[in-house]
Amino acid sequence: QVQLVESGGGLVQTGGSLRLSCVASGRIASIRTMGWYRQTPGKQRELVATIAIDDSTDYGDSVKGRFTISRDNAKKTVYLQMNSLKPEDTGGYYCNVRGKTLVQFSFRDFDSWGQGTQVTVSS
Repeated sequence: QVQLVESGGGLVQTGGSLRLSCVASGRIASIRTMGWYRQTPGKQRELVATIAIDDSTDYGDSVKGRFTISRDNAKKTVYLQMNSLKPEDTGGYYCNVRGKTLVQFSFRDFDSWGQGTQVTVSS
């Protein structure tokens, strides 16, 4: 079992900043990718940013140049620094971690999601 705990969401004014954190715990043998996705009512969950084991990153078009994703492998933690926030950034932000877990002496892939943290940007 792999658990994810997110923190850092909240209410901020347009142009403000927030930093999200997500800590992974449990029977983790290795982590391949860590990332953040965003969901608003009536819309599909969309990519915000991901970071791979080699530190390569991928960003959604709407956040490029404003958001920065980073990871601390020793702490099994992924961060999302969000600057120049806009009202359209409002939504639930969900952490996602993929890798391998050890189950009864064998390695298996896992794909875990956090409970989500709310970000609200006021105009």
